[in-house]
Amino acid sequence: MLTGALLAPVLAPDQSETPILRLTWLPVYALTAGLAAFRFERIIKAWPAWLMAGVLLVLAFASKYWSIDPEVTQRRVIAMAINAVFALYLGAAFRGAALPRLLMHTCLVMAVGSLIMVFAYPQIGVHQADNAGMWRGLWYEKNQMGLVMVVGAASAAACLAVGDRRPWTALATFGLCSLLVLASQSKTSLLCLLLGAGFIGGVWSLRRGGAVMTVAGLWGGVLLAGGAAWLWFVDSAAVLTALGKDPSLTGRTLIWESLMRRVAERPWTGYGFSAFWGRDSVPAAFVRQETSWPVPSAHNGWIDLLVQLGWPGAVAVGVVIAVAVGLVVFRICGMGAREGYWSGAYLAVFLLLSLSESVLLNHASLPWTLVLAILARAVIFDDAQESTALARRPSEAYGNRLRIASDYVNGPARRRPVRLL
Repeated sequence: MLTGALLAPVLAPDQSETPILRLTWLPVYALTAGLAAFRFERIIKAWPAWLMAGVLLVLAFASKYWSIDPEVTQRRVIAMAINAVFALYLGAAFRGAALPRLLMHTCLVMAVGSLIMVFAYPQIGVHQADNAGMWRGLWYEKNQMGLVMVVGAASAAACLAVGDRRPWTALATFGLCSLLVLASQSKTSLLCLLLGAGFIGGVWSLRRGGAVMTVAGLWGGVLLAGGAAWLWFVDSAAVLTALGKDPSLTGRTLIWESLMRRVAERPWTGYGFSAFWGRDSVPAAFVRQETSWPVPSAHNGWIDLLVQLGWPGAVAVGVVIAVAVGLVVFRICGMGAREGYWSGAYLAVFLLLSLSESVLLNHASLPWTLVLAILARAVIFDDAQESTALARRPSEAYGNRLRIASDYVNGPARRRPVRLL
């Protein structure tokens, strides 16, 4: 449901909101409430994440009072609140490798469903007008399929890194999701796939290679990042051309310039949460007129936040993401190793994705939901089950090896006779 797979393209092929789609969410909301109540003792441990998510919800709800479409803002804030509960439940209830394994299985099902749509129902699974011939699977457009498949491939890579008991499922998922990313021909999705899988593979290799490998890998990463940054600043047009993009990023720079002019008109409040891109929105009409294109979104998460909630909203979301990144990096040797370094890989992919897609603070989307889930996982420290998970057998959890007789160089010490003085 959070990916918009199948139901949205079938029930609303023109991407418009319909009452039927709203009704399909009601059972999901009821199920979310039941799951949260069932695991209440578990998810309440993530109370710092609840507080941070609550601040964002209050800010979004307050924008109703200056929103250009108060009814849409209020409705979508309610939807975002319920999906935030589900996100925090997901992060608190599925610990260790359980969450990437769940995502891997879910994305495998959707990948198989996409193949069925491509070959059995190409009018849905393949683009017919714009981007004709490119695969889109169960979604409206190819970029959506590519991003969901990136999540599946990264989750499968994490399961392989943690040593999953069924590696063939992970290998099949990684291969099929990677194939669909290539079939979508989405450059952004391909970069995200390389970043996510490369992050997991790189950290896993460093941990396995010891201190020398770690130092060499870190220095190599610093040099590679520095060289890439230098090349971008020296000749960014050549880099974009090599990636198959024009310097305007397929018209995105024109959209961003127009939107920043709208931001300058309301820098501290924005135009209301989820209200800017409505059909009757006057400021959105100016953007569409200036770009000569029916722009559906900002194609940049941070600029989209600015036009919705102004600079306070963008700063608040940035702080929440920074906290999540800091905690994941701090716990990479503990929580990170148990989950196959999935959280770090996903946050890296998400930050890259936020520069070209509107994925920040969405009311119903998988990318933002997983960020909140990672935040909930990262703030829970008092987990007794995780502290004993590294022992091979339960009896070894608190057992220490004898360190006296067995540690002699020439073997175990012999019992010496007791001399009476």
